[in-house]
Amino acid sequence: MNKPIAITMGCPAGIGPEIIVKLYIENKNYLENPHTVVFGDFNIIKNASDILKSDIPLYNWQTGEELKPGAINILSLTNLKFDDLIIGKPSETTGRASYIYISEAIKYALREDARGIVTAPISKKGLNLAGINYPGHTEILSSLTGAEEYLMMLAGKTLKVSLVTIHIPLKKVADSVSPQNILKTILISHNALKIDFGIKNPRIAVCGLNPHSGESGMFGDEEEKIIIPAIYEAKKININATGPYPPDTIFYRASKGEFDLVVCMYHDQGLIPLKLLHFNDGVNITLGLPVVRTSVDHGTAYDIAGKGVASCESLREAVNTAEEIVKNRLNYFIKSKFS
Repeated sequence: MNKPIAITMGCPAGIGPEIIVKLYIENKNYLENPHTVVFGDFNIIKNASDILKSDIPLYNWQTGEELKPGAINILSLTNLKFDDLIIGKPSETTGRASYIYISEAIKYALREDARGIVTAPISKKGLNLAGINYPGHTEILSSLTGAEEYLMMLAGKTLKVSLVTIHIPLKKVADSVSPQNILKTILISHNALKIDFGIKNPRIAVCGLNPHSGESGMFGDEEEKIIIPAIYEAKKININATGPYPPDTIFYRASKGEFDLVVCMYHDQGLIPLKLLHFNDGVNITLGLPVVRTSVDHGTAYDIAGKGVASCESLREAVNTAEEIVKNRLNYFIKSKFS
């Protein structure tokens, strides 16, 4: 049988269940040629289906079975009762359930029973209430897969960014960027662009940390002491990385096609321009893992959960991107083996 893509349901009290159902409503090819399984809760998907007035059958899929055409295939890993949840509010129950879905999907992917993982949004507060001390998906994935060199890429059709630092306070950024961390980010991004996206000679722009990239040291010296040495080392191993570029202009240039990706020094430096351009269709990709993982580029949206109005566009792009990466990795492996 064809191995499926595992779509994790995310927080049961968020918009994850309904954007999953909406994905199948709006993309009939997912039903005609089934290639995805929802790792979640049958009862909660059923409730989302009722909210959306969907007539698509739900199928309780079991490991090893063929995927059922014309239905939403669900691997039900919890047995939640809808009345026990408060839609729009995380809890110990929702946090524990969210963790079960992602941890099981990782197990499937590691033993190659799933071709990749696509994650719907979870709540960091829910995880914390359940005593699960991870700040988010990325850290869970790295821990459970044993990945030590990983990073976050955000991708849309006109802009891709990767991050040197992720979930840390802004006041700690300057002390957390180093030539080693920047070089690692450039190298992993370069390899991902080549292997996962099929770009032969990736063009990587490296963003400065300070206004005007420090203005020759007037507004900070991190560019000269930290960022430039990292770019120099990248060039020595034939990576087409340039910069550091002023943060207020480089994203415009990249969005016009001058670069394939921008390496950003901190979280919001990259996510603000990415979400400005790709608020609905951006995809979060974790690089450096032994499994393919993509995700929606938005949160649980508790304020609109249960109303049936959330867009599934980012989820669709995340599934399509996961499929693209799986295909490109296979092609790269075949070419490498026989070249």
